[in-house]
Amino acid sequence: MPTLVRVKVHPDSRQDRVERVSPTHYEVWVKAKPEAGRANAAALGLVAAALGVKPKRLRIAKGALSPNKIVEVLGS
Repeated sequence: MPTLVRVKVHPDSRQDRVERVSPTHYEVWVKAKPEAGRANAAALGLVAAALGVKPKRLRIAKGALSPNKIVEVLGS
């Protein structure tokens, strides 16, 4: 069974930061604008660092165009 994490992304923020709300829910603020997947890539990088995995091991399973996303941790 894959590990799923809920992520709420706040693009175009003043700083990059991640906050763990619960073991499976994170809120992420990124400086990147929500254009051409930049905010998603930045958010995945921050979540990967918080989880201690490489960004390549994460993929957006649901909500690529929404601030509320379901992220799958691959190979867990």
